[in-house]
Parts: sequence; structure tokens; C-alpha cells
Amino acid sequence: MSVDSPPYPLLWERIATSLARQGMSQALGVRLLRAEPGCVELALPYSDKVTQQQLGFHGGATGMLADIAGGYAALTLAPPGLEVTTVEYKINFLAAFRDGELRATGKVVRAGKRLTVASAEVLHVDAYGHTSPCALMQQTLTTVPASA
Repeated sequence: MSVDSPPYPLLWERIATSLARQGMSQALGVRLLRAEPGCVELALPYSDKVTQQQLGFHGGATGMLADIAGGYAALTLAPPGLEVTTVEYKINFLAAFRDGELRATGKVVRAGKRLTVASAEVLHVDAYGHTSPCALMQQTLTTVPASA
């Protein structure tokens, strides 16, 4: 799949437009890799903006990426005119990494009328393309009216 020709162009546009409005995501260099019904994949490159004192990816940056991926997976199933916001999430950090990038794949577990449950798997991708588990997240989201 190429970013130039995503298989779901309307979903891609919806997610990309929303992501572009997120100041934190833009400041940290978050990229949209995939947008399909119920599934979104994002990447976060390693930089001094996302590290903790031991120079690994900060848990807050990892949690942010997982939260956004799960949230956007939920948004792919939300009706037009509605957005989603996180009510709560729980994350398990599996390992710490530095360099490379993190990739979070958010997937909808169940989409309801008011609440949606999503999960996200965060992998570390090293310079050689090898992946390692980094974190697992589960969240609950609710729909809200779209902002202007």
C-alpha cells in the first residue's frame, strides 16, 4: 500500500485532516501509515523530544501514540459530524527502546452507540526493520460533536 493511493481515501482524508490539527502529534512528528475501517496505524520517530532521562522513548510518548492510534481507529467507524475522545485507557509497557521508531496499530474491539472499546499494539522498529513488542493498550472512547 502506498500513501499516494490509500485503499480507503475518504477515511485516510478524515484521519489525516484530524491528525494535522493535533499540535502535539505535529510537534513530535507522528505520521499516518494506514487508515482502514476499524484500524489505524501511526509512527513516532525517535528524537530528543520523546525521550526520558535514560534516553529511551518516554512512556508518555508511547501512551500518546497508542491513545491516538486507538482513537483514530474508533473515528473511522464514527458517523459524520462526530468525533471521539478517550474516556480512559490502560497501558502495559513491555520493553524500553531507543532509536528507530514506534508504530502503534489501533483496532476497534467493539463500536457501540455511545462507547467504543479499542486496543493498540505498539511495536519498536529498529534501523534494520526488525520489530519488537513495546506496549499494549486498551481504551474506552465516547463520541462527541465535531469541532469547527
